[in-house]
Amino acid sequence: MRYLTIIFMLAILLSSCGKKEQIPCGNTDAEKDFSEFVKALETKTVPLFKEMNLAYWNASISGKKEDFEKNAELQNKYAAIFSDKSSFEKLKGMGEIKDPILKRELKVIFNQFQQNQADTALINAVNNMQNAIEQKYGNFRAEVGANKLTDNQVEEKLTKSTDSKELEDVWVAQKKIGNVVADDLKKLVLKRNELAKSMGFKNYHDMSLRVNEEDPEEISKLFDELDSLTKDAFAKEKENIDNYYAKRYNIKKEELKPWHYQNRFFQEAPKIYKVDFDKFYEGKKPDEITMKFYKSIGLPIDEMIKNSDLYEKPGKNQHAYCTDIDRNGDVRVLCNIVPNEKWMNTLLHEFGHSVYSKNIDKNLPFFLRVEAQTFTTEAIAMMMGRFSTSGAWLKDNLGITESEAKKVSDDGFKSLRLQELVFSRWAQVMYRFEKSMYEKPNQDLNKLWWDLVEKYQLLKKPEGRNEPDWASKIHIATVPCYYHNYLLGELLASQLYYYIVKNVIKSEDYKNQSFTGKPEVGTFLKDKVFAPGSKYFWNDMIEKATGEKLTAKYYAQQFVK
Repeated sequence: MRYLTIIFMLAILLSSCGKKEQIPCGNTDAEKDFSEFVKALETKTVPLFKEMNLAYWNASISGKKEDFEKNAELQNKYAAIFSDKSSFEKLKGMGEIKDPILKRELKVIFNQFQQNQADTALINAVNNMQNAIEQKYGNFRAEVGANKLTDNQVEEKLTKSTDSKELEDVWVAQKKIGNVVADDLKKLVLKRNELAKSMGFKNYHDMSLRVNEEDPEEISKLFDELDSLTKDAFAKEKENIDNYYAKRYNIKKEELKPWHYQNRFFQEAPKIYKVDFDKFYEGKKPDEITMKFYKSIGLPIDEMIKNSDLYEKPGKNQHAYCTDIDRNGDVRVLCNIVPNEKWMNTLLHEFGHSVYSKNIDKNLPFFLRVEAQTFTTEAIAMMMGRFSTSGAWLKDNLGITESEAKKVSDDGFKSLRLQELVFSRWAQVMYRFEKSMYEKPNQDLNKLWWDLVEKYQLLKKPEGRNEPDWASKIHIATVPCYYHNYLLGELLASQLYYYIVKNVIKSEDYKNQSFTGKPEVGTFLKDKVFAPGSKYFWNDMIEKATGEKLTAKYYAQQFVK
């Protein structure tokens, strides 16, 4: 449901005295020492960074084993640079640095080294355990009768079947992966905690947030705020959903079970509002539409389109992502376009990432020439992707009639609103489960999972069920302590959208905007969001751009009220 964005580890590019608008050479001994340290580090990392990204790009397109092996080798070499303990000791011993850019660069570099300072044997143990578990996920197939089903086939059955018995059989069969990996996952959690504690952190969840400059207490406050804002609205929509499903399955509402909600985790909304958006894209070229739209808002993507790989071919990665090859302008997108709404959304999303990376100030040192935070680039991508089901955007970019736009506008917004509410409650489950699991790994995780599902998603646990259903969510093993960033991206997308409508476009109509033909939108984003890169702490950047730190109130205003 969320799109893949390739985010490699931070790197450093050339920064020297004498170049226009470059970082000034330090005036203190500490600043001179740090500048020399950075220069030496740049020599090692700059060429390797580009080579590594190109290797991954080529592997994604070819699908060849040797290309992936080359990429893995380069990634290991790159990671090894930041595990050097003598370099880390030099960073820790740096004196006072007053220059704000140098001070910020030191902070970013220090974080990069810090998360690579654990004992190599311990890091390798965690990686080996995770890889072994990931292989089990990859080899698992849900067995229903004589049939073995892939995850895609499971989702198709859960989406299309109206037979309650079949739905239950498929859902239960898929959840059996939990029993396969649960014990190994518990051991992995303990090992991850051991790694984190060896580096001075409370636990792995605490470490994961802090090394990415996220304060665990602030993130929890945001989630509490969003819970309060969305709880009642979700409960009302849940009633509508239950009425829809009771009718669909010809059962009473109180008989609804988790397998009736059309996907494995109730993380996507049902299609209650029937609008066939695919028909608007039939016979169209989504890449050309995307290029025209971004040009109209002052963010041309012509060069990036040329360097990207957008259509299907044998062996190619079947998903989508954006990558910044060299942090010097070579930004590319990989997609597998077909003319439908899903891929229109994906293109708008991925090129949202691309215009962010492309427009980071190239006069910044490379270590700061990166998005302020993972979720800040997700926010731009999400804000742009939302337009694919907007009546106003369809009228401005595909030329549908005013009457057609009005017809789809209401149901399109209702569908988007429902999806946002459903996903926000699911994200609450994921965030709070992982936080609690790493704080108390020996608790009854089966109970914790269902307590959270019942509280935030309003789903009933099947009577008598006591299975490790939490372990059936692969992200807990392979992308730990990350899920909250998706929801933070959604919050910021709404915050930026509201600021742009009111202060840039200068409109009071927050519902029927498409940004099309508004180059002032691109100017604002370039100047206030993109250009600063990682020059500022992410919440400082958000405050400088919108006048407020990250808040959930605009997301609630857009999708709750």
